[in-house]
Amino acid sequence: MAKRQISKTAGVAAIAAGDKATSVRYLLQLIETASPGGAVELRVPPFGAIQCIGGLDHRRGTPPNVVELSPDNFLALALGDASWEELTQSGELLASGVMANELRNLFPLAGV
Repeated sequence: MAKRQISKTAGVAAIAAGDKATSVRYLLQLIETASPGGAVELRVPPFGAIQCIGGLDHRRGTPPNVVELSPDNFLALALGDASWEELTQSGELLASGVMANELRNLFPLAGV
């Protein structure tokens, strides 16, 4: 069964309205579509986690490449209000594994 998709209209409306949960899920959906794969797990607790970036495929247990950040920091990064470097240096973005930093090339998200 396929996951329910958030439409562009609903996603953009959620961002404009400040609906954090729907905004995060919509932006994660965009990343998953733009960069499919299983090499890096992107976690934005408590709203969602995806696997993205082509390369290695992770199936069970703790993945070798993980990026984790709060919903507020994820939204700031995705919308261009914060940079990968700023969040990494402040400890607000945790990236582990040799491929985790490849995610930086996706931000800010184009067309949002």
